[in-house]
Amino acid sequence: MIPPDVCVRYERLKQTINRYRTLYHVYDKEEISQQALDSLKHELTEIEEKYPSIIAPDSPSQRVAGKPLPQFKKVRHKVPQWSFNDAFSPEEVREFDARVKRFLKPAFGTVHPTYVCELKIDGLKIVLDYEKGLLKTAATRGDGSVGEDVTHNVKTIESVPLSLSRPIDVIVEGEVWMSSKNLEALNKIRAKEGEPLFANPRNAAAGSIRQLDPKIAAARKLDVFIYDIAQTSEKFPGTQAEELEYMRKLGFKVNPHYILAKNIEGAIDFWEIWKKKGRHQEYWLDGVVLKVNEKKYEEKLGYTGKAPRFAIAFKFPAEQVTTLVEDIVLQVGRTGVLTPVAHLKPVAVAGTVVSRATLHNEDEIKRLDVRIGDTVILQKAGDVIPDIVSVVKSLRPKAAKPYVWPSRVPECGGDGRIERIPGQAAWRCVNKNSFAVARRRLQNFVGKHALDIEGLGKERVDMLLEKGLVQHYDEFFSLTEGDVLNLEGFAVVSAKKLIASIQKARHVELACLLVGLSIPQVGEETAILLAKQFRTIYALAKSNIAELEEIEGIGPIVARDIVEWFVLKRHQKLIADLKKVLTITNPLFAKTSRGKLAGKIFVLTGSLSSMTRDATKERIRLLGGDVSGSVSKNTDYVVAGEEAGSKLDKARELGVNVLTEGEFLRIVGK
Repeated sequence: MIPPDVCVRYERLKQTINRYRTLYHVYDKEEISQQALDSLKHELTEIEEKYPSIIAPDSPSQRVAGKPLPQFKKVRHKVPQWSFNDAFSPEEVREFDARVKRFLKPAFGTVHPTYVCELKIDGLKIVLDYEKGLLKTAATRGDGSVGEDVTHNVKTIESVPLSLSRPIDVIVEGEVWMSSKNLEALNKIRAKEGEPLFANPRNAAAGSIRQLDPKIAAARKLDVFIYDIAQTSEKFPGTQAEELEYMRKLGFKVNPHYILAKNIEGAIDFWEIWKKKGRHQEYWLDGVVLKVNEKKYEEKLGYTGKAPRFAIAFKFPAEQVTTLVEDIVLQVGRTGVLTPVAHLKPVAVAGTVVSRATLHNEDEIKRLDVRIGDTVILQKAGDVIPDIVSVVKSLRPKAAKPYVWPSRVPECGGDGRIERIPGQAAWRCVNKNSFAVARRRLQNFVGKHALDIEGLGKERVDMLLEKGLVQHYDEFFSLTEGDVLNLEGFAVVSAKKLIASIQKARHVELACLLVGLSIPQVGEETAILLAKQFRTIYALAKSNIAELEEIEGIGPIVARDIVEWFVLKRHQKLIADLKKVLTITNPLFAKTSRGKLAGKIFVLTGSLSSMTRDATKERIRLLGGDVSGSVSKNTDYVVAGEEAGSKLDKARELGVNVLTEGEFLRIVGK
């Protein structure tokens, strides 16, 4: 039996906490401090723990459920969920206005509709279903007909009312979002824990709402704006502006930055203002939504197969950023046409990280006057294809020289000769088989018996080659999700999986690498013989024909082909480039017990003044030791040079022996 005074206290606590919550999260008014509010919540929780039967469905404590759900249930929407058509320029918006007027004219004659202009929040759409004023379900948009039941997570969002000001039945639609500040804090935590970072607030919000454990969602500090009524048991408001105020009075958080424009030009002016202001908000915006204000017009306009005719999303221009041009590489296409591609310092633009941008042709390079080392302005045209807009010439290095179009390109095969196509700005290889040769080599490099990169089949290698994303082996390892996301057949998940597979392949055994290099006469068996005989690829590269012929199973022809391959300067550069992106191990080499470092595992961090990192690794291996890229309990020594990084912290945490440069040199000798 619950004492009557406890019931009264509980009810007042519940109402008071919900009132302060609404003032703070909906109206941005803080009448008491958050610490004081937390104290009230604590008292309410104590009552509920003592009298579990008292817990009300709209209690603030119910915003975090007890246990994670094993899976998401499916919810069939009572009202179909639509997405908006997009416009990218004032001209397209004026055409939208003209279509609206043409469609309405047979029924209403000449009309002059007004427009409600609302900010388009870049978040995750959510559908909230209330029965008798209490939140029943919260679901994602899904495919428009069926969504995911995420009620347990949405209840953790403080700005979502669990009960309304009136006991009505209503379905509303809104956008869940995460502030840029909270995203930054979340990514810092994920970085420390070695988890992948969220590229933008929308991804973070979507990932948080789809957590099976509601406590994780609660910790993410999400927010919501409600912008539409799908269904109500009361009389529907007569205009969109009245609808927004109607939802606010029910207790929903409505974005305050909306206006009623008298005509389409007023709507365009609003867009122009927020195109500049939008980047300074705590939430991300990607445009403005224009809705016909008059409900009688809205009902007549109705819907197309996928979108409402009475509304349109007026997108902001593509996001622009600056980055550095690290190299300009000529890419050989399927027909032998050469396309210059800028290799960029990876940069986030429009929510994804990119490291490549096409320069189209020789004339475009001259028009932009783009040079290696330049700082350039990059944008995603239509938020899809990375494009260099211009060069910031005031930041140009003094040593930067104009790009000189070559007369020969090794990737063209044969003598590498190229020619300009008559009447065009394009150049092509004289050897028409150059693309076929390049594709075979790249396919072999990522194949099962070489680096074995999952998700890189022949068709995808062809796509990367044709789009100018990859031409040399080492270029696979500088690809980002944003680079491949633009390719046909890729979505966010598949792009993430491919990049993860590529990163995994950075650790490769010598025998597998030798197979992948397409060295004449070197298949799987020969590669194993070489790996058993030579500790490193550098030792193999310095070998001569006589040494190779001494290996049982390798004859004079094979030995000659191997030596001739390693002698070529372009192959020496290839090895040097791969050395920068790969960790090459060799478990097949017969380890000697005579070296003073035999059986010892070293990890290097920072830089040594007396020798390069590569020379340091080679010294350790020559003395019988091994070099690892990460610190673990199996590590024997961490060599810490200047500006040592997180590996030093990890070594101290695990109690691994740390050597200064001087201590290391005393062990290995100068």
